[in-house]
Formats: sequence, structure tokens, C-alpha cells
Amino acid sequence: MRALTTFLLALCCMAAFAADPVPHRDPFRGDSAFSDQPRPPPLVGAENRDVRRVRSYAMQPPTIPHAIDNYQIDRFANKCLMCHARTRAGDSQATPISITHYTDRGNNFLADVAPRRYFCDTCHVVQMDVNPVVESSFEDVDAVVRRIRAETRARGGNPAAPAARK
Repeated sequence: MRALTTFLLALCCMAAFAADPVPHRDPFRGDSAFSDQPRPPPLVGAENRDVRRVRSYAMQPPTIPHAIDNYQIDRFANKCLMCHARTRAGDSQATPISITHYTDRGNNFLADVAPRRYFCDTCHVVQMDVNPVVESSFEDVDAVVRRIRAETRARGGNPAAPAARK
């Protein structure tokens, strides 16, 4: 029994000396907790034109057409709801939140915004007024359909015929 106690004591001492006495220091955050870090400043200014934009694809969340710097959107408050809640949209003349944001996963209508839709900036982003870093050849589905129809008409209506050369 004495040998087992000695062995366990030695094992505990080795574990204590093997442990790192200094907590791990994150090279980016230092010693502060993740939740204590401030939000970084925006890289560029937000577009602030309050204009509804055309969406690029079905079910795309609309972009935010104004700056939201210093908006509190956390578990304690949601500044977006000051104007966009269905009860406030009439007074503020802001676009009301979609009815889908007031339904839960079981499609039950709620009196307030559903918890899964509460954090607006999870899906909706501010449009930044910048020049693209990389050129885009993106075409929305309507433009693709129009182009294919025009090419089909140019071939005489036969989708299998080769396209006419320009």
C-alpha cells in the first residue's frame, strides 16, 4: 500500500511540473478574452443611399442600404428593430421586416421577431461603395435566359444548331 501511495504521489508531482505554469498567450488577442475585443473598424465607408437594390438570386437576403456603424445588435438590444419592426415601419417609413422573420421553425406566427432571425447582420450585409478587386462576369438567371433565347433565335430557333459567328 505504501508503494502505491508513493507511486501516486510521484505521478502527481510529475504532472504538476510537466504542466505549463504560464497560460497560453494568443499572439493576436494577447491575454484578453475573445468577448472583450472591440469590433474592428470598417475597411471602407458604407454606401448610404437608402435605395432598394435588385437581388441577384431567389431568396437572397436584401442588402442594408445604409450605414449601421455603432448599431447595437446583441442579446440585449437590436437597433434595426427601432425602424424596421412591423409596429414601427409605418412611423419610420422603413421597409418592414418580412413576415418570415416572425415565424418559428414550426411555421407558428409569433408576436415578436423569431430568435433565429433576431441577429439581422448574420444574413443582411451593408453594401460597401468600392471598386471590385477582381472583375466579375456574373450574370443573373434572367440575363442568362435572355441570352440563350437570343442565341436560339439567331440560329433560327434550333437549339442544336451552331451559333452564328459575329
